[in-house]
Amino acid sequence: MNKKIYLSPPHMSGDERKYIDDAFDSNWIAPVGPNINEFEREICQYTDSKYCAALSSGTAAIHLALLLLGIEKGDEVIASTFTFAATINPIIYQQATPILVESEPGSWNMSPDFLQETISKRVNEGKKPKAILFVHIYGMPGKIEKIKEVANKFDIPLIEDASEAFGSKYNGKMLGTFGDLGVYSFNGNKIITTSGGGALVSNNKKWIDQAIHLATQARDEAHHYQHSQIGYNYRLSNVLAGIGRGQMEVIDQRISMRRAVNQFYKMQLDSLPGVQFLTEPSAEYFSNHWLTALLIDPDQSGGVTADQVIKKLADQNIEARPFWKPMHLQPVFESYPYYGDGLSKRLFEKGLCLPSGSSLTENDLLRIVEIVKGVFPTI
Repeated sequence: MNKKIYLSPPHMSGDERKYIDDAFDSNWIAPVGPNINEFEREICQYTDSKYCAALSSGTAAIHLALLLLGIEKGDEVIASTFTFAATINPIIYQQATPILVESEPGSWNMSPDFLQETISKRVNEGKKPKAILFVHIYGMPGKIEKIKEVANKFDIPLIEDASEAFGSKYNGKMLGTFGDLGVYSFNGNKIITTSGGGALVSNNKKWIDQAIHLATQARDEAHHYQHSQIGYNYRLSNVLAGIGRGQMEVIDQRISMRRAVNQFYKMQLDSLPGVQFLTEPSAEYFSNHWLTALLIDPDQSGGVTADQVIKKLADQNIEARPFWKPMHLQPVFESYPYYGDGLSKRLFEKGLCLPSGSSLTENDLLRIVEIVKGVFPTI
């Protein structure tokens, strides 16, 4: 059988071991320890954030962000519809209502125009949303400055979900730092990983201190076990933070390699009929290209569909994936309010993500593009 090629596998440098060994040698096998402290410092330094809480997942970071903003039962939270379910689930944890907003064509992220329209309509109906949860999809920056302007106009706090966009920038500024709170994921499929993990960043020290308090079961400062709030087991372990420290040493290399993979695919496949890549709309955008995403329009491709390409690659032991199914089309979320024009549905119907790992070899890439090209009729 042909070698398995995964969509986005972990890519270890080898230097992660020294930090893991330090944790074992010092017996810091706990959700506290020097690796966590240093990992948080390195994230702050890299992103130019003031404060950071290293957590067990990006989902945990979103949940804590909602808690810090006081989101509770009956509140409304505006969120991107074109995303993974992990973005929306924490809103439901809080028994709040997600208000799902459509994407814009340039970046495929939340439309500032639809955002403004949505807030205006909700306010006119007598219920002002309590927060905005904006997602940068597949590592591509959205129109975050315009989103921030709308949020400021209505005085609504902004949570910036950059789980897929660690290292991406807009106008030279790191994604995750435009919002009042920023979220990163270091899951095993992300551009760097801690196996499972995430982080919450902010320039508000009280929020990050409170996030760490809540993430460690909200134990009061007392000599006995006393709790005045409901807490959570959301802290990253010192061992996994050691992996993160090793990964931070190669983050720029990993981004460079993902961008090179994306460029290779574009050079090889962009001329195929009906193919359109997710591309940086202008010089202000810098994507980490966590996943290379493209559309195939069967009306222009001779009938070739994204599903056919995914199946053909799977037959050759290569993992490609369809786009995220929009949240307003998901059975669990379809009853919630949605504002848009159906763009994300059209993207979902025509889109796929190609293998994008930073460990892909030239032979791997040539094998992938040969198979993709073979699906298309001879021109």
